[in-house]
Amino acid sequence: MRALICDRYDGWQALRVGEMPDPEPLHGTALVRVEAAAVNFADLLVVAGQYQVKPELPFVPGNEFAGVVETANGIEGFTPGDRVCGFIGMGALAERAIAYPGAIMPLPETIGFDEGAAIPVAYGTSYHALVDRAGLAEGETLLVLGAGGGVGISAVQIGKALGATVVAAVSSAEKADAVRTAGADSVIRYDQMPLRDGIAAATRGGGVDVVYDPVGGEASELALRSTNWNGRLLVVGFASGVIPAIPLNLNLVKGNSVIGVFWGRFNLEEPEKSAENNRRIMEWVVDGTLRPLVQKTYPLSDALEAMRWVAERKVIGRVVVTP
Repeated sequence: MRALICDRYDGWQALRVGEMPDPEPLHGTALVRVEAAAVNFADLLVVAGQYQVKPELPFVPGNEFAGVVETANGIEGFTPGDRVCGFIGMGALAERAIAYPGAIMPLPETIGFDEGAAIPVAYGTSYHALVDRAGLAEGETLLVLGAGGGVGISAVQIGKALGATVVAAVSSAEKADAVRTAGADSVIRYDQMPLRDGIAAATRGGGVDVVYDPVGGEASELALRSTNWNGRLLVVGFASGVIPAIPLNLNLVKGNSVIGVFWGRFNLEEPEKSAENNRRIMEWVVDGTLRPLVQKTYPLSDALEAMRWVAERKVIGRVVVTP
């Protein structure tokens, strides 16, 4: 099969498109023909050897996909020909991939494969963060940092679905337009003003209740300082490349919390709850409450261009590769 291959841990520029053996499904797994695979920032870290897990070389990156079941080897609920999407950890950027039944979900005919590939990680992460970890309540104010990216836009949409007032922080006019379309009530252009000034203006000095933070760096502490009593900062990732050092006196004097969000481990630790979340997410996608935004689609032959687009922070929504 054709695949995007990592032969050495030298970053996305060292990847190549080539041939790999077709994966063989073990008992209790499904072999899926991949129709679309979304590129995540985490993929860049994996191929650079900077992620929590270092796969044995050579390997195929990519952790979420949409496609069609070719072989269902001893699993219940799925048969050949079923349309599915899901999270597989590794191997999605190829013509075929192996998936475990607990990590895939049915993809309705009304949803395209490109949109389906953009659902599992971004929406799974944001739903788990806002519902399970933060307990975001109707009427609360949610601040989404890095709101123009894939997980950011999903957090904006889920925040609105939960009845929150959503403040979206972005770095360009194009991203501002995208988050407004996604439902943001207020937009902060932190390329034009200090973040805390933007928060104060957007909330009329009232502060925020929950911060969704996939960015890290200095923005984390600035946002935490703008939380209300019992505020929650959700640590989702570090797209800035900087892991912040938060002074704990902020938690003491403001009565707020810093909460970790590790969606990948959540899937392993609480598979039944994860499946329940996935069902709710798909219901919202089908009825139009959530709308995956796919900015660009590339063939597998141009997968490095997709990686570059993500690496250079140009993405609004998601970038998808179609093997």
